[in-house]
Amino acid sequence: MEAGCFIDGIARLDCIPSLINAVVRGFLIFAGAVSLFLILWGGIRLVTSGGDAKQVEGARKIITSAIIGLVVVLSSFAIVYFIAYLTKSDDCITNPDWITKGGCP
Repeated sequence: MEAGCFIDGIARLDCIPSLINAVVRGFLIFAGAVSLFLILWGGIRLVTSGGDAKQVEGARKIITSAIIGLVVVLSSFAIVYFIAYLTKSDDCITNPDWITKGGCP
């Protein structure tokens, strides 16, 4: 019985790319969510600072760092998809159904 990455319930070595793909996507989504949360948190701190220069500066640092992090995360997505486009393997990245079909087209 052969189904995707498994033969009789045992994982094959060609499953490693799909595992790495899933882990990287999960990490990037988590990093993006954290960046967005920090932007919101910095905005709340900025609004509630009451004009205190020290608190305003701290909130600006949080927002700046979060935006830089978000740019890095989005850039990494763009780089991965660009490389996939150049190597003509974008179907492997954008279509997760290939895992169950037993390989990339």
